[in-house]
Order: sequence, then structure tokens, then C-alpha cells
Amino acid sequence: MKFNKKLENIDTYEAGKPIELVVREFGIEPKDIIKLASNENPYGCSINVQHAVTEIVPNMAMYPDDSMMKLKEGLSERFDVAEENLIIGSGSDQVIEFLMHAKADENSKILINSVTFAMYEIYAKHVGAEIIKTASQEHNLDEFYALYKEKNPDIIFLCTPNNPTGDAIDAAAIMEFLAKIDSDTLVVVDGAYMEYAQYKDQSKSVSPKELIEKFDNVIYLGTFSKAYGLGGMRVGYGISDARIIKELYKLRPPFNVTTLSLEAASTALKDEEFVNECIALNFEEMKRYEEFANKQKLDIIESYTNFVTLCFCDNIDSTQLSDELLRRGMIVRNLSGYGMNAIRVTVGTKEQNDRFFELVQELL
Repeated sequence: MKFNKKLENIDTYEAGKPIELVVREFGIEPKDIIKLASNENPYGCSINVQHAVTEIVPNMAMYPDDSMMKLKEGLSERFDVAEENLIIGSGSDQVIEFLMHAKADENSKILINSVTFAMYEIYAKHVGAEIIKTASQEHNLDEFYALYKEKNPDIIFLCTPNNPTGDAIDAAAIMEFLAKIDSDTLVVVDGAYMEYAQYKDQSKSVSPKELIEKFDNVIYLGTFSKAYGLGGMRVGYGISDARIIKELYKLRPPFNVTTLSLEAASTALKDEEFVNECIALNFEEMKRYEEFANKQKLDIIESYTNFVTLCFCDNIDSTQLSDELLRRGMIVRNLSGYGMNAIRVTVGTKEQNDRFFELVQELL
């Protein structure tokens, strides 16, 4: 059987190893496994979300509200944008897929950071586009601009804070960069971890409203999978000029977000107190990772997210360390596939982090 030739050079995206697989592979009890690999909120979602979802379970025979009115109204109020500036996806990565198919083809060029969210490259390969990468590990906008002038890309992806490194770009620098980009080049500002960045440092806080008021070629992406604790519900969104949103809707399948997911996201959006509590705890625990890294003489990238990236010297192999942690029931993300001798670790609860420190110190 023949398949689309574009698939030949695409690697399957590998999500963080699930707890169920570790149970089967190593015979470890589920209660003894700690997953710090996928940047989920370790405190889960708010009790209000749980109650709201439970209440609508009897309505599961009905299709979701495809207008997504309730969630759009909430996002419109939160960001002070019009509903026609919004599109909702099954995770923000679905919106990335829409963007790629709306703007790019085999004659297009896509500019991304050398180390960043893998789905940018995978979706670019879906349409056969050429992928251009910076040399720098962290976002360097001067380098981005030089490559933009040289290569004339059709889409530019800025992931801030960046996954999997955790660094963030100053909002003012992003605005200066966008002012130099022509209006036919689509710029994607992926703010999946923005709630964490703006809590830690307001200079990193990107305003979607300001973006789309000043530039009609920019789309901002957000998600409910991180700070809001709804990774299992798969809800993301894009905020952009109405003309761009209209084109994306031509690619959106009907009922692409479930009834449960829409209700969960709509309720979570109202519970700012819970989200802020989770973010505050995250940065309290992150200080312990910084202290641990200093004590163990490990390099740690300053993070504006809910994860940390620990980089190793040649005498420590990230793959071997990740495997040994896995055998002990600790799931982290090995970054060797990104060309880094490093691991990415979700900042967990105090107890989860205690166990991580204990195991890594033992192994080192």
C-alpha cells in the first residue's frame, strides 16, 4: 500500500511516557510512580471544574455546542477581544495544524527556534514546507530577523516561554520584532505557559489584545492544559485578526471540542484564585530545584514555566539518567532527541519533588 510521500521524513511525536506503560514495563505499582514529564499541573483542576463537569455528564448523548459560545464569551471577556477574533481547538496544537494548512505548502518556508515545540516541525512536514532553524538554543530575535531577511519565511514561530527550555522573550522585544516583519508573513506567538511567565515577570507578559490591534499578521496561542490543570480535556485557543480566524474556520472540523471539555474550560477560566495558588506553589518549589542544581553543580536554565531544564556535563548522560529514574518509578523528559544532554522536569508537589531530589542525588 502506498502512502503520502511527505510522511516518509516525519517522526512520530512522542508524548511523555504514561504511567500505565511504566506499570506494564517495570511492574511498579501505580501509587509508586511519579510523572514529571508532561508539564501537567500537579495540583489538578479546581473543585469547581470537577463539579461542573459532573453535572453535565447526563447530557452526553447530545453533540457539543459547536458555536462554543460560553467559552468564547469567557475568553472574550478575559482578553478584551471580540469573539470573531477567537478560534477554539482540541489543544492549541490543533490550531497550529490549522495555521500550517491555511498558510503553507511545499513551496513555503517555516522559521523556528533550534530547540522548541516539536509539533511546529512535524506539521510543517505534513505540507512539505522547508524548515529553517536558528543556531541558538534560546530565542535570539536578532538571529530570527537575520534569517527572516535572508530566507523570507511564510510563517515564524515564537514560543514564549519556550518548551522545552523554559526561557522567555521580553514582550517589548517581541513588539519591536513584529514591527519589522511584512504583513504577508504569519507570526505565531505561542503562549502556552504565559500564565506562569506573567506571574514571575511582567516584562515577559504578552498581551493578545495589543498584538492583534497593532499587527494583522499575528496569532496568539493559549491553552488550558498547563496552568488550568486540564491536560486531559484538550482545549486550546487562538486569538488573531478576524480575517485570519475566518480562514482557519474553513479547516476546523465540526464538534472538534467535547461538551465536557468546553464546560471544564469555561469554568476553569473563572477560577483565577485556584490558578494563581497553583502558580505561586510552582515557583516556591522551583526555588528548591535551583538550590538542588547549585548544590549538585548542575546547569539549570532560568524558567518562566512549570518545568525546569537540567543540563549535564559529559560525565552524566541524560538518556542513562532518565532510564534509571524510570526504573525507579520517576518519569521525566529526556531531551537527547533535541540534541541536548539534558532532562526536562515538571515542577511537582513538595512530596514529588522530594522524591526526585532523593533519586537523582542517589544516581549522581
